[in-house]
Amino acid sequence: MTVQPFEVLEPIRLTTSVLFASPHSGQNYQDAFGDEVQLTRPVLRSSEDAFVDRLFDYAPELGATMLCATFPRAYVDLNRSSDELDPALIEGIRRVSHNPRVVSGLGVIPRVVSGGRAIYCGKLPMAEAKRRLAMIWHPYHEKLQELMDRNSALFGESILVDCHSMPHEALECSRQTGGTPEIVIGDRFGASASQRLVQQIAAAFRDEGLTVAHNTPFAGAFSTVTYGRPSRRQHAIQIEIDRSLYMDEATLTPHIDFPDFRAMLRRVSTKIAALGEREMPLAAE
Repeated sequence: MTVQPFEVLEPIRLTTSVLFASPHSGQNYQDAFGDEVQLTRPVLRSSEDAFVDRLFDYAPELGATMLCATFPRAYVDLNRSSDELDPALIEGIRRVSHNPRVVSGLGVIPRVVSGGRAIYCGKLPMAEAKRRLAMIWHPYHEKLQELMDRNSALFGESILVDCHSMPHEALECSRQTGGTPEIVIGDRFGASASQRLVQQIAAAFRDEGLTVAHNTPFAGAFSTVTYGRPSRRQHAIQIEIDRSLYMDEATLTPHIDFPDFRAMLRRVSTKIAALGEREMPLAAE
């Protein structure tokens, strides 16, 4: 593998403890899948958080860092634990897991994409699973931890904003009194971030006229569980955006008004970045 498993977008001057991340928008399919795959690339892309990296790539201009995965979610899911291996896909895994994500085929090495469509013709060797984890999963999370630790050292806190998108159809069952949610903020029901911080982020989206839900239907997964430690001033918030707001889900193409939607998110992100701004010592500049 010659391509790095992630890209780090750094500001000229770091001014906020907020770290934006996009773990599911990688598009390096060419270096990922081989002959064992039975799906076309458009079908493989159905599980991708398409264009989310582009929706937030201005983060450095806000004084924040952004971490972007380069390999697709269908190849390695960076929002799963490294031990969430699927016995129905990986050879040598004992069938002892009752993890609903693994059972449904959505472990760290996914067996299916959206609609339950199988990615592979058969099973994968354990050696292949370990290779992917070593080359992609571990480097990504080592870098994420490094960036969180750096922000904590510089600002006295770190705030991870994990950026995702969700299929519109997944929201139909989550229709609320105020309408179908367009943004879902996940904080593991208060376990991964302070209530005040979550409320401020939700307000930033609502100020733009968006309908915001909290933890339903998505409360956050591995990254929020792992990096959210509010008692240590380490916060992790998952942001899910309705894909139909900015793209055609059938053709995987951005809407004509994609730049306007991105500009709106920039206004939201500017407010979010400001939540992590602190006075820094001169030596850190």
